[in-house]
Amino acid sequence: MQSTHRHATGYLPIENYGLIGNMHTCAMVGIDGSIDFMCWPDFDSPSIFCRMLDKDKGGHFSIAPPQHISCTTKQQYLPSSNILQTRYIHEDGVVDLIDFFPRPKSQHVIDRRDKQLSFREAVMVPDELKKWLVRRVECIRGSFDLDVEIFPSFDYGRAGHTVKIVMPNHPPGTVESKTVEFTSKDVRLQLDVTIDHGEEDTESCPAVIFTKEKRDHMLGEGVKAHIHLQEGQAVSFVLRNNLPNHITKTITTQILDQQQHDTQSYWYNWISKAKYKGRWREIVCRSLLVLKLLTFEPTGAIVAAPTFSIPEDIGGVRNWDYRYCWVRDSSFTIYILLRMGFTEEADAYMHFISERLRHSRSPEGALPIMFTIRGETDIPEIELDHLAGHRDSKPVRIGNGAAFHQQFDIYGELMDAIYLYNKYGKPVTWDQWVAVREVLDYVLTIWKDPDMSIWEVRNKKQNFVYSKIMLWVAFDRGLRLAEKRCLPCPNRNAWLTARDEIHEEIMTKGYSDKFDCFIQSYESNDVLDSSVLIAPLVFFISPNDPRFIRTIDKILLSPEKGGLTSTGLVYRYNTARSEDGVGGREGAFSMCTFWLVEALTRAGVYEPKYVVKAVNIFENMLSFGNHLGMFSEEIARSGEQLGNTPQAFSHLALVSAAFNLDRATESRR
Repeated sequence: MQSTHRHATGYLPIENYGLIGNMHTCAMVGIDGSIDFMCWPDFDSPSIFCRMLDKDKGGHFSIAPPQHISCTTKQQYLPSSNILQTRYIHEDGVVDLIDFFPRPKSQHVIDRRDKQLSFREAVMVPDELKKWLVRRVECIRGSFDLDVEIFPSFDYGRAGHTVKIVMPNHPPGTVESKTVEFTSKDVRLQLDVTIDHGEEDTESCPAVIFTKEKRDHMLGEGVKAHIHLQEGQAVSFVLRNNLPNHITKTITTQILDQQQHDTQSYWYNWISKAKYKGRWREIVCRSLLVLKLLTFEPTGAIVAAPTFSIPEDIGGVRNWDYRYCWVRDSSFTIYILLRMGFTEEADAYMHFISERLRHSRSPEGALPIMFTIRGETDIPEIELDHLAGHRDSKPVRIGNGAAFHQQFDIYGELMDAIYLYNKYGKPVTWDQWVAVREVLDYVLTIWKDPDMSIWEVRNKKQNFVYSKIMLWVAFDRGLRLAEKRCLPCPNRNAWLTARDEIHEEIMTKGYSDKFDCFIQSYESNDVLDSSVLIAPLVFFISPNDPRFIRTIDKILLSPEKGGLTSTGLVYRYNTARSEDGVGGREGAFSMCTFWLVEALTRAGVYEPKYVVKAVNIFENMLSFGNHLGMFSEEIARSGEQLGNTPQAFSHLALVSAAFNLDRATESRR
């Protein structure tokens, strides 16, 4: 159970949201029953609800008890699914609010626009994805009053719209469902309402009467209604694209019952494929369900997070758009999908990455660090000055200026992804191998240069140790691939020389004898950085090497004592000591904490005390997830979640840590 109260500023805490979606877009549902974030129709489309980023202008879709009624609220996912239930409990009654985007029961959705289908085949395809947002309320005890508010704010709150109430009320026996139309320049939506008045001996069906209202700061009107439900009565609301009346089908309760049943079956059947059977299975499966929601089905791309500009520090400037696919995520994603048994998703993601490898490189051979969900590279960063930002955290940004950065670590993650796919998935193809050779020959020309690395600093380039480790990985995996598959490798000697030189250089320039630990960069030789925890995870160094153990011990110290760990949570680096060109503070990094767990787990193979430490830190970290087991990018000193949420990297690192930690502890049980 969570507190449903908004801050005095008018915002819910970041962790007080659940995620629903259909692998095209998603919505963030507050524990108070308000959808405060939704982009339509795709992840990277402009928002139509965005109250998370501006309480006055952002827009929302709320179904909740009137403010003067005090009740208990509980929120959970229905078992083995991404269907979200919010329950309002009062002495006089109990109401369930069910939120979901429909999915056909089949695992495969065929787009009717698929040019490979004949017209006859397309018409006969049964598994159509219905792009609906479904919200269903049912009174399961006593009676209950609810207020319904729908105040869209199109194009990130920049576009006006008109509202037409098509059906002012719903008389008993009504067969029509279209109730309200919202029309902006680029988007036309309709609200369908269906009423189920329960058993024959209950009172007459509830009234749903919408009225328009114009609120200050918003460019268009919204609608609101007050409904009174008796036990057994239910009302459903469906928001979908507005189509001409001769095309639009009326939605009935029976249709929605079937949609909910099919959606429940889809998610149950999907998560049942998970191979993970170890400890922490519930939180691992929830992470996998979250990762599935972050997948853009038409291309197989996975967004880093479904949100934008949620602050890494309340009131600060670290507010970025994460609705894109980073090359950096590739090796972690492929590893998790294949080890957990989701080969179709791994195939789709690998196809997306391979296409980028073939078609998105510069004439010199460089690869962009990120792509849109369709594989495009034009991602200009824009500040939305008219939005206040979450709890006045400005600026609000869409797009991402880091798209144009040089971040050389991506070649290591990319090559590791291809290597892992070849090992656990399907053999690398000739075309993929030719692309690998071309990329690595390009990397030969740049590996000695500085870059902006994993943390996407916005000032001077440096020789970051993390990037150098991943450049070593790039050559190492290329050489391993060539050997395992007996593939021709004209520049084998050059790759081998580069790999050895990088390793030697890191061990001399990337390690500080003065501080007895690995450092952030060759230039910042007194700055500790938790990204070096990746070293044993990618087999750059043995996990029990004294140099690495001393680095772990240093990271485990509190920031006040020169370390990076506080309350069992790990920071990226000390922002007070490392100028990154962004400014402001930030929270502890969820991903880095899970990396620490995995590094300790691997060290524990040789020194048992580290396994105990790993379990303690892992279970402590799990306590900072929200009530639904979701993790954002960061955790504040206050314990609140920070940053875009849920973050794919956090959940990927969680699953990897759990997988390896479970194997380590199982051998000792």
